[in-house]
Amino acid sequence: MSDDGPVMPSGSVSRTARLASLPLGAAGRATLGLGKRLSGRPADAVTAELQQRTAEQLFAVLGQLKGGAMKLGQTLSVFEAAVPEEIAAPYREALVKLQEEAPPMPVRTVHAVLSQQLGGTWRQRFAEFDDQPAAAASIGQVHRATWRDGRDVAVKIQYPGAATALMADLNQLARFARLFAALFPGMDVKPLIAELKARVAEELDYGLEADAQRAFAAAYAGDEQIVVPRVVASAPKVIVSEWLEGTPLARIIATGTREQRDRAGHLLAVLHFSGPQRAGLLHADPHPGNFRLLDDGRLGVIDFGATARLPDGHPEPIGRLLRWALAGKADEVLADLRAEGFVRPNIEVDAQGVLDYLRPLLDPVVEPRFHFTRAWMQEQAARIADPRTDANRLGRQLNLPPAYLLIHRVTIGSIGVLCQLDSAGEYRSVIEEWLPGFVEK
Repeated sequence: MSDDGPVMPSGSVSRTARLASLPLGAAGRATLGLGKRLSGRPADAVTAELQQRTAEQLFAVLGQLKGGAMKLGQTLSVFEAAVPEEIAAPYREALVKLQEEAPPMPVRTVHAVLSQQLGGTWRQRFAEFDDQPAAAASIGQVHRATWRDGRDVAVKIQYPGAATALMADLNQLARFARLFAALFPGMDVKPLIAELKARVAEELDYGLEADAQRAFAAAYAGDEQIVVPRVVASAPKVIVSEWLEGTPLARIIATGTREQRDRAGHLLAVLHFSGPQRAGLLHADPHPGNFRLLDDGRLGVIDFGATARLPDGHPEPIGRLLRWALAGKADEVLADLRAEGFVRPNIEVDAQGVLDYLRPLLDPVVEPRFHFTRAWMQEQAARIADPRTDANRLGRQLNLPPAYLLIHRVTIGSIGVLCQLDSAGEYRSVIEEWLPGFVEK
């Protein structure tokens, strides 16, 4: 089936016209009010009415842009721990509505894609196939089935026309960045959207995703902490992999026990830092929907559409910079930052000032144990986002080299999920085991 067949539920001329007519006045007022609050103005400058209007406008945009909005929403969701609960709650509600209301592909379209991708006799490869999707994602949906050998499998099917619609959605979202600025102060959403657009081609190639999943599955085969379902079959727009039961991380964030929170957080850190060393890949989509906590205590990973290829493992300078910073060696920190391109040659900054800027962000690895909380992340976000602070002024002088862009975003996103989990544990030991350069040899 070609891309000019049935399209995913997004991307039309009439929808674009409706989007163009959405008013931004309330969002602008909400942004102004939140800015006043964050800069020390009275809390009553941000009223419940403004928050509600912003949430309503956000959903108006998200609701019209199901594919692209879900992709951006999932990416941003890991950062919601950095904003006050009264702002984050309407955002979470909008995302839940978005996911629940995403209409499934017609059954005939599902069958047509399977026939085109797996062959006209695709039904013979399954003992059973459930026509009703088990889950909807930004560019496809997942069906539960039984493979011909009796294994329970997940069948991930890409929406026809996903490429065109998703790119159109992301182009539209760039125009509404101010809506998201009202919820994520200090974050410029446009570069994030630009990065998503740059990675769309990779995420739409299920062949690449299947290869990444196979690499992770091989690297973690028989592992006592991480489980990756094996790929059973794949095609450019379909992936069949073993079904994985477990408690979704979103449920643990909402109602999990202390033991579940701590276990999930620890294993997320293990996956983040061990993946590049073991598989040559960094799992680059840390939102909670991609993970399950299994009954046996292992962390299940179920989506590999976004990965960063790091065949040599995590860059050694990251570990070395952390080691210098924890030792208080400001000059060495600045020298390494310059060498890696974080400080441009023509920029003069104070070495101790740079260390003071970085030091609070290293709290999780100062002592053997650390407790990730929303309050801690909100404190760090406010410190960096407030234009009156030295941290904010210094941060604007620093540069993020392209080679570190994705690693940086994934690390910050993973920290956001740990804060949502309210997870406590021995994170320094994970760094010591897996991050090159952190332990001096």
